[in-house]
Amino acid sequence: MTTDRDATLLSLRPAIAAELPAEADGTVGDFLHRTLRPVLKLQNDALLRAVAAFLRDHHVPFAAAPPAEQARYLTELLGRNVKLRYTIVGLITAMFTGAEAAFYDQHRAELNRRLLELAQHRALDQAAAIAERLG
Repeated sequence: MTTDRDATLLSLRPAIAAELPAEADGTVGDFLHRTLRPVLKLQNDALLRAVAAFLRDHHVPFAAAPPAEQARYLTELLGRNVKLRYTIVGLITAMFTGAEAAFYDQHRAELNRRLLELAQHRALDQAAAIAERLG
């Protein structure tokens, strides 16, 4: 049953131009492509804002660092900092429909791993945008 909230959430998601895999519905891989990628794209600005705020709050000299050092900071923070990781998971999972949330609950560990991996790639690819938010 689709609620008004679910319909609104689905309508907000951007289309992803990539070809969807031939995996059966209900698999973690299918969820990755049909849900996680569009939600991460939708929440991209919030993701960058959260990472920049974390760097600012913890006085990380990110903006002045060379690109290689920026990548190291992001990799380390997104790989180890539990507070930042939970913030990112919350930003993404808050945009799930009821059915997606139920699927997520069944596969939480695997989906969190994949979600954080995708978020880390997004942050690394947009390190310059994060640095701009700090400067």
